[in-house]
This record gives sequence, structure tokens and C-alpha cells, in this order.
Amino acid sequence: MTSVSPGAGRIWTAARGPLLIGVIILFAAIVITLLRGSGPGGALDPRSYRPEGSRALAQLLEQNGVRVELTDDVSSLGDATLFVPQPNLIDPARLAELQRTAAAAVVLAPAGGAERLEVETRQPGCPFAAKAGPATMGGLTYKGEQSCYDSTLVRFGTVTVIGYGGIFTNRDLDEEGNAALALSLLGQHERLVWYVPAQADVTQQKPVSDLVPDGWKFAALQLGIAAVVLALWRARRLGRVVPERLPVVVRAAETVEGRARLYRRAHAAEHAARVLRQATRDRLAPVLGVAVGDDPVEEIARRTSRPVTSVRALLYDDGPVDDRGLVALAADLDALENEVRKG
Repeated sequence: MTSVSPGAGRIWTAARGPLLIGVIILFAAIVITLLRGSGPGGALDPRSYRPEGSRALAQLLEQNGVRVELTDDVSSLGDATLFVPQPNLIDPARLAELQRTAAAAVVLAPAGGAERLEVETRQPGCPFAAKAGPATMGGLTYKGEQSCYDSTLVRFGTVTVIGYGGIFTNRDLDEEGNAALALSLLGQHERLVWYVPAQADVTQQKPVSDLVPDGWKFAALQLGIAAVVLALWRARRLGRVVPERLPVVVRAAETVEGRARLYRRAHAAEHAARVLRQATRDRLAPVLGVAVGDDPVEEIARRTSRPVTSVRALLYDDGPVDDRGLVALAADLDALENEVRKG
């Protein structure tokens, strides 16, 4: 038999192509991520022109006389409307203080919602949102003094809580009555403070996964799939053993001698003794007419006139043995086998 295990050279030759492809994919993912990350803002950022940004809404507000201020400093709210798109990053006590200080406040999807509804076109169902009409609403539901859009928008006092922020995005602003509803919520006063939480206000640490850009997550998913496909493609298939003609003829005596040297090097005399005894029993079984694995001691004793205890000790004794004892054992077993065959 010939070993078919690949060497380091063969492994490198087979893997360098897929490895190069993986490097190219990784490089492309990094470039795409950097390009996507260029430019100001992100989700619900009044400077962002992306679908999830809010640049279109900010321009509409300014056209209607509302000054939009994107800031992390809310030390002086005065008569402004406060918009908090990320309330869950702010300490609840601090958020409550900001809501009391502002003339009006709009808070997007704070923690503590009752349930989550599917995003779809919903009817206002309340007086203060009646002018806006149907809007794309859903997400979390809340309880308040006034409830609109199946409780996904509620108001208590000067604070409005909304369970879904799609109406503020460039992507959904022109759908249904989204623009009218967004303008009515954020345009209550001439000044709108679009609040990005300052480091001092942030109390809840994001998990590491939230800090990784979506582009990187997508690239990692692609690389993972590519790695699995590569593993399936290049994995070693263990089929049947393929017999091959040996380049040279190895005599049986040399094989036995080589194995004996391995046993000696490993100081495995006791294991070698067990192998010799087992081999003798297996060879004598057909001669004695017993099944391989059955106890042949009594039949051997009958044929050789040896005591049963002597034969059993010779064939089954597992006592400690050294190299000299192993040689003596081999000779005794050979003599026993000759006696059985002659008898």
C-alpha cells in the first residue's frame, strides 16, 4: 500500500488559488465598507442622504421655518422641540430630565414597549394625528394619554413616544402621510434639537457586535461561507484503500524483524507476548477443529499429553515479561504448536 497523505508542497499548491480568492474577497469587502462608510451620518442622521438617513426631512423642516440643530449638548433647550432617536443609550433619569426641560419631546422606540406590531399602513385613530392621515407605522406599542396608529404612537403631556422611525427616513418619507406626520411631530416649535447622546449621558455599553459596521458583518459572513465551500471542495475523501504494486519485494522476515524492533524500542515486551499467544491460539484453532476465539486448552492438553494448567499458563498468562522471557516464550509456543500439529 502507498500513502496518499498530501505533503506540505501539495497542500500549498492546492490551496494557494482559493487562498488568493479569499484575500481578494476580503480586500473587496474592506473597500466596499470604506466607501459605504464615507460621508457624514448614518441612520436617522439629518445630514445623511442614504435611504436610512434623514436629510430630506431636515430640509423640509427648514423650508417650513424650523431650525434643525444636530448636537450632543442639550444644556439649553428653552422652547425647542427635542428629538431623541436613540433613547436607550441614555440613563433613564437623564432622559426624564431632558423631557421635562424641553418644550416638547419626541422619543423613538424607548425600552419598555408592550408588544411589537408589523410595519404597515395604519390609520391614525386619534385627533392630533388626524391631519396626517394614514402612515407607515408599526414596531413597539406603548400606553399613553392619547393613542394613535394602534398604540405605536402615544402622547402624554408634551412627550410623544413613537415605536417605529421609518417615517423620518429618506426612504419612507414620501410614503402615505409619513411626511405630514413627521413634520407635525418635529415641527412643533421653531427650533428642533436633534440629540445625539454625549459620552457623559451614555450608560449602557453596546455589545461588540453592535460596534461592528454592517458591511464588515456581511463580509465576515461571505468569508465564512467561502471557507465552508473551500473546506468541502478540498476536504480529503476517505474512500477504499487502493492497492498498488510495491516498488520492491519486502520479505516477511524483514517485516517481522522491523515490527519486533518497534516493540523493543517502545519497551512493549508484555504487549508482544500477548500478540504471540493470540497468534498461536488463532493458528491452532483450525488444526484442533475449534472456532477462533474459543478456549483450545483442553484439546491441546489431550493431544500433547501436557497438563492443562501448563498449557493454560503458556497460552494465557499475562504476567510481566522481559526481553529474555519474550524469546523463551516464543520458543515454547513454537514447540507447543509443533507438538499439536504432529500429534
